Amino acid sequence: MYLGIDVGSLSTDLVLLDESKKILGHVILLTGSDPVAAARDGLETLLSKLGVDRKDIKKVVATGTGRDAIDFADKRITEITCIAAGVHHVFPTSRTVIDIGGQDTKVISLSDDGKVLEFEMNDKCSAGTGRFLEVMSSALGVPLDKMGPLSLKAEEPALISSVCTVFAESEVVSLVAQGKPIEEILKGVHYSIADRVLSLAERITVKDYVAITGGVAKNIGVVKALEEKMGKKLLVYDEPQIVGAIGAALLGMEG
Repeated sequence: MYLGIDVGSLSTDLVLLDESKKILGHVILLTGSDPVAAARDGLETLLSKLGVDRKDIKKVVATGTGRDAIDFADKRITEITCIAAGVHHVFPTSRTVIDIGGQDTKVISLSDDGKVLEFEMNDKCSAGTGRFLEVMSSALGVPLDKMGPLSLKAEEPALISSVCTVFAESEVVSLVAQGKPIEEILKGVHYSIADRVLSLAERITVKDYVAITGGVAKNIGVVKALEEKMGKKLLVYDEPQIVGAIGAALLGMEG
């Protein structure tokens, strides 16, 4: 068996694969202030859940922003490479990946064999990331898991012009004060994220088919906003948050 651990700023995701590359199980938990503890807790939970022994795991590969902290990993690989490998496994036809995590956004162009050809990354600003959604969720008093479905009820998005999270939050508060419907504000928030992603995508060659990964891919409002603006149907894995960990485990099999 092979274990992939994706240690992100907000969540730590673990995936266990068997020799045939079948997913045996996965665990997602909050990273918190101690990524090593989160990874160890996740491993214990996964082993217990599946009823397998630690000694049966042939290789542990860590990825994500906190990969270097995982002292029990046999190998550490960048998240760009792991996301590419994971997407190629679950969506072999995909040649472009949009990954929206807690603190950064990546757009990756893939070769036919799932290797990274080029990528662009926004890791200097929280706009267009999961953190941006958290701030807007708090400002609007709408739970994160309700934001997407609620936004689909709006016919038109409210205009949110600021590209900075702080200023965009001020805009949202002002729109609420003006009596703008929450649904329209949420749709505007999702359109704002889509615009940020597309500004990255313009810097690389975007080819069909486009997959979206990361925790934000669970937000149907963001997915629909991107689809509308790109004119393309996006590929979304059943659990988009674990694709990087899948890739890490797969790369562990390669040596």
